[in-house]
Amino acid sequence: MTEKLYLEDMRMKEFDAVVLRVDAGAIYLDRTAFYPTGGGQPNDVGKISFDGGEVDVTDVRKDGDDVAHAVSDTTMLREGMRVHGTIDWDTRYAYMRHHTAIHLIDAVAIKSFNNSGVLTGGQIYKDRARMDFDMPTLNREIAQGIIDTANAEIAKNRRVLVREISREEAMTIPDLARTEPGRELLRRLPVIRVVEIEGLDAQADGGLHVQNISEIGRIVLNGYKNNGAHSKRIEISLSIT
Repeated sequence: MTEKLYLEDMRMKEFDAVVLRVDAGAIYLDRTAFYPTGGGQPNDVGKISFDGGEVDVTDVRKDGDDVAHAVSDTTMLREGMRVHGTIDWDTRYAYMRHHTAIHLIDAVAIKSFNNSGVLTGGQIYKDRARMDFDMPTLNREIAQGIIDTANAEIAKNRRVLVREISREEAMTIPDLARTEPGRELLRRLPVIRVVEIEGLDAQADGGLHVQNISEIGRIVLNGYKNNGAHSKRIEISLSIT
């Protein structure tokens, strides 16, 4: 099992590890700070260095309880080798800011429209993010209002807290999981990781986030698309204020 350092310290930029095995263009480490693709958040990229060389980490994915790191070259890597990993922090931090922004917008939509703004999906990129809503009343004007409210919340400097709770406790918290796949995870996992925007929102989530919503900067509505009554899409970007 790979120790997931990215869950213990989301701001960790470098780490030391031991190669457990090399398999099909990927290496498996005993511990890693590289985040694997999941929940709409892309994987980290970066470098792994060792005595005699360095390789690029191009993809990271979950493999059961392990984490597979696709690298540019495996020929010099061996089981038992000690390595040093370095995260591309600019990319990681951009993903974290956008991920927290999605949580904030979701929270504002739910509170503003009496739980009628159901987030059905999303995707994070380095320079933007998209969100899909099952929200028949959503139009561009309402979307802009949600973004304006989210930006007003950012000015309040709310902390972002992460904690783990039991499945039993999680099942007593309304709207902790807001999609059917999320609710299925709540029923199945013994321990649930919760990301909370202090005083505003709490969601079951396995991704990475900033420590305070002020780090998001300012949210800009880049686009709105009506794909049908139950499928509305907005696209955002972030600016540093």
